[in-house]
Amino acid sequence: MPPDATAVLQARIAEIERDDSLQRPERLRERIEAMDRLDALLFDDVADAVRRHASALMRQLETVNHTAYLAIRAAIRDGEGKAVMRHWLQALAAPADTSPDGQAYDALDSVLAGVLPFDEPAGDDDALPAEMVFYQPTPARHILDMIERTRLDATDVLVDLGSGLGHVPLLATICTGARCIGIERNAAYIACARRCAEALALTGVTFVEQDARAADLSTGTVFYLYTPFTGTVLRSVLDRLQREASARRIRVATLGPCTAIVAGEAWLVPLEPPQPHRVTVFCSIAPRPA
Repeated sequence: MPPDATAVLQARIAEIERDDSLQRPERLRERIEAMDRLDALLFDDVADAVRRHASALMRQLETVNHTAYLAIRAAIRDGEGKAVMRHWLQALAAPADTSPDGQAYDALDSVLAGVLPFDEPAGDDDALPAEMVFYQPTPARHILDMIERTRLDATDVLVDLGSGLGHVPLLATICTGARCIGIERNAAYIACARRCAEALALTGVTFVEQDARAADLSTGTVFYLYTPFTGTVLRSVLDRLQREASARRIRVATLGPCTAIVAGEAWLVPLEPPQPHRVTVFCSIAPRPA
């Protein structure tokens, strides 16, 4: 006989309530995981009283997390975000053998969602033009991986082509001090990203409402694409990047299906063999002397 859903949830509630360490600010990952375990047991046949108990406990844990998020935001506004944010994200990074596959999200994304003060973008439900891809934020662990393997630092200019709500430029500028530019055609996403940057007093990040085929790419040293477009749009953008690479060395980081297309570009060399579920970093070949 399968276990009673209500009894299983009650046991999990009791286990979490006995763990006093979950009230300590540094137990951020453990609180997120505890909330996920509770949420996974909220089946339709759970008794209402027990469901309410679980929901109240989740709100209590989230309140503790919210206090931690506010402290991180304050550190970012005070110019201490690089040390504080990288500390938390590295401490929360899952071991390689337990990290979720592909583009799945994990506890790092819960922290990023708590720290970045996004509001709801208005009017973002317009039909996508042909060859544009439905927006999904890059999982935080892939952003950190990209930052690490491109060796992004304060001397760089990162250009995110198809930046959506701006997770990549925002986190990159917080963690590295690099100047970051988000290029995005959706005006609602741009407005939301700008409000977030303003709320965190981030002056090193800019969001431009523009088609990537027409944007100014002349200052970029690192370009990031999470498969924002396909077909002729991607081809046009890659041709523009090749022209930039004819004048200076650049790096191109990709995630998702566009990686296979970019890997076929003769003017780019991957730092490592491309993997389907990891950011791939390419370096342009040295430009020919004039």
